[in-house]
Amino acid sequence: MSNLFAIKMLADRAVWVRSTAYSDQDLPPSPCVSVCRMDEAAGVCQGCLRTLDELRLWSTANAEQRLRVWAAVEQRLQQRHPQAWAQALADADH
Repeated sequence: MSNLFAIKMLADRAVWVRSTAYSDQDLPPSPCVSVCRMDEAAGVCQGCLRTLDELRLWSTANAEQRLRVWAAVEQRLQQRHPQAWAQALADADH
């Protein structure tokens, strides 16, 4: 999978997650897009934009913690891939 496709998929998923209600019985899905390579300079996964700490936390995180991770991913998307983020928002409006 190309990194651009992975970022587009991540942005679409982030928009979907922000518009969905979750509980500890119905947890938010993982941001993983199966592009698991760390960007050492940025300290995040190139595919899902999570830090190592966020990756370690995920499997035991409750809904609130997972939504905080998603919020951080969303912020990184906006900063690092603004066009993909804007397109995901535009697509969600249709």
